[in-house]
Amino acid sequence: MAHAYTSGLRVSARTVVARTRRLPLSGKVLVEVGDRVRPDTVVAETFLPGPVHNVNVANALAIAPEEVPGCMLKQRDEPVAKGELIAESKGIFGLFKSSVRCPESGIIEMVSEVTGQVLIREPSTPVRINAYLDGTVTETLPEEGVVVETAGACIQGIFGVGGETHALIRQIVQSPDDEVTGEMIDDRLRGRIVCCGSIITLDALRKLIEVGASGVVVGGMRYHDIGDLLGYQIGVAVTGGEDIGLTMIVTEGFGRLPMAERTFDLLRSMQDREASLSGATQIRAGVIRPEIIIRSDGGEAAADQVSAAGRGLETGSLIRLIREPWFGELATVASLPEEPVRLPTGAFARVLEARRTNGALVTVPRANVEIVET
Repeated sequence: MAHAYTSGLRVSARTVVARTRRLPLSGKVLVEVGDRVRPDTVVAETFLPGPVHNVNVANALAIAPEEVPGCMLKQRDEPVAKGELIAESKGIFGLFKSSVRCPESGIIEMVSEVTGQVLIREPSTPVRINAYLDGTVTETLPEEGVVVETAGACIQGIFGVGGETHALIRQIVQSPDDEVTGEMIDDRLRGRIVCCGSIITLDALRKLIEVGASGVVVGGMRYHDIGDLLGYQIGVAVTGGEDIGLTMIVTEGFGRLPMAERTFDLLRSMQDREASLSGATQIRAGVIRPEIIIRSDGGEAAADQVSAAGRGLETGSLIRLIREPWFGELATVASLPEEPVRLPTGAFARVLEARRTNGALVTVPRANVEIVET
């Protein structure tokens, strides 16, 4: 057969993006279907119960457990402050009293006359999720969250570090081959998503963090530089929770790799536009790719758009070669031979013919490419 499926990578100037924003546990949805939201709009919230402190009042006052309720100065469901008296013994003729103070601020949750213990729960921690996208709420998930949709440009990367952010795009190089060094970084990049070329040095990354840049998008990155930045070597299977002061997306791979011209030109056309950026990466079942999303001016995309990844691999598909010696190059599928071919390793595999940007035809295993959604 001449039709096959392969992994996809989106680099699209006009597409529709929907993201589900879900709470970690049941809570309250704060928006409705049809509401226009900004990336920092809080769409749902919940409260994580605070930790519980167990105070053995009976032992502290040297009394029987059933006497504890009568010695309490604070009752169940009352708020208490750290260091505040919560119980006091009656003493002898009003003298020689013993007392118990609250170990942490919170609320008295239980007073037990069976065990003589008092449970104090610290205040709940609010958990809020924002919309992440500049778009519209298209669905609400009762007590869970919402689905936010927007239309515009979407660029997915190979690898990312850091969580979600949103800021204006600023491109600081003229060519996808350019290297970004520390001398190119200044305070004008504060609060910006900085778009680079083939690679960024560790010194430049540190200076971006120092000046307060929100994010960086670059073609390549030295793997060990990421470890030096974090203070430990990072795995590439699951990322997104790192706290390094900015969010980083690598679009091509590790090492010095020129950013694909299509990606570079798309980012350049979005100069000074606000974008949503996420470095979360998951390379296993349920693949998650780092991404940069920019809402279109009109907020609309072509109605007849069909996902290239959904169509599968076919003649004319735009692909990226992901093995040497053409790692990172974009190409077009010229043909899809039906029969497996013996590779130099001796193994048989299904292959495709790809036309590189210089016009040359090359034969590569289908497993060594990924489709680029346009």
